[in-house]
Amino acid sequence: MNLRQLGEDRLLARLLPSLSIHHGVIAGAGDDCAVTKPPRGKNLLLLKTDCVVEKIHFDATTDPVLVGWKAMMRPLSDFAAMSGGPQFALITLVVSPQRSSQWVKKIYRGLNCAAARFGVSVVGGETSSTRGPAVISVSVSGFVEKNRWVSRNGGKAGDDLFVTGRLGGSLRGKHLWFVPRIEESRWLTKNFSIRAMIDLSDGLGADLPRLARASKVGFQINMEDLPLNRGAKIDNAISDGEDYELLFAISPRDSDRLEKSWKRKFPRLPLTRIGRFNSKFEMQNAVLSEARRSRMDWKLHRGYLHFQ
Repeated sequence: MNLRQLGEDRLLARLLPSLSIHHGVIAGAGDDCAVTKPPRGKNLLLLKTDCVVEKIHFDATTDPVLVGWKAMMRPLSDFAAMSGGPQFALITLVVSPQRSSQWVKKIYRGLNCAAARFGVSVVGGETSSTRGPAVISVSVSGFVEKNRWVSRNGGKAGDDLFVTGRLGGSLRGKHLWFVPRIEESRWLTKNFSIRAMIDLSDGLGADLPRLARASKVGFQINMEDLPLNRGAKIDNAISDGEDYELLFAISPRDSDRLEKSWKRKFPRLPLTRIGRFNSKFEMQNAVLSEARRSRMDWKLHRGYLHFQ
């Protein structure tokens, strides 16, 4: 079976159980960031690496400043999903010898601007040549308080599901120029008990089922309630990917207070209740029901899946 037939999620399901995990690892591969316990200090250590690949995440005509910005902000969006504070970054640049030095300078200009936005120090990395497309990989380390980190697996049946911002239409520019919801995430965990959270990098159709599987629950979505970017439709909100918004679960007891407090704190950024977690049996019926109402099959609009 090749990787196209297997798909990213099934590939990871085969690889991750065999990884070596030692003392001090609180959450390893499979969440948005690794969470580890450092030898000293009251905070936990977060680790994340991500990359952008030419012809996949950008093309040859893309402004290299925006490529650098995106390369840095992608792992920082994962920090937002864990309510972490990023601190240090390592850059690995794999590029053809035929690329101009000016192109590389602009890549690093974008990387530095993005890092400065959140006070991240770029402390090293690696360069290598290739005959193929360019790759920029960014590894980030940082912290999160022991009582504030959020994983994907804490959701419970009955929890309300919220999403920040608006979804769909990312290819019109948002996939290159976005700001991770770190400030919003830090505020959320300071003021509320967030049960489970993920950043929407592969689209609601891919990331919501991942969040539900990790929490061992099902979900019901009111598709008509999905917050759409201008010009986007429901299938764009589900399938386009690279929204870099937060999707999270919270007890319904806190939902009304959350919505009121959010409007005061972030009046320009929408927060939308889009559905809830439920049992897996309920999920099957709910998805079919919503699909009929919206005249589409959720399984056919699964977001971006690597290798497929």
